[in-house]
Amino acid sequence: MAKIFKYSSEVAFFDYKDFKNLQRYINTYGQIESRKKTGLTESQQRHLAVAIKRARHLALLPFVSNN
Repeated sequence: MAKIFKYSSEVAFFDYKDFKNLQRYINTYGQIESRKKTGLTESQQRHLAVAIKRARHLALLPFVSNN
């Protein structure tokens, strides 16, 4: 189980329009990765989830993968 970031302070802000960066936090099934894998704090993980959900509603990210 490798973390996406070495230090959690590398990410300051999640923007729903930056879907290329948000795709790093979604697994192959389209699910949001857990805090253990992302290495984010609780508040950063909540902001990430909101940004991903907004991007999904605007069709920038898929709800499920096509596997």
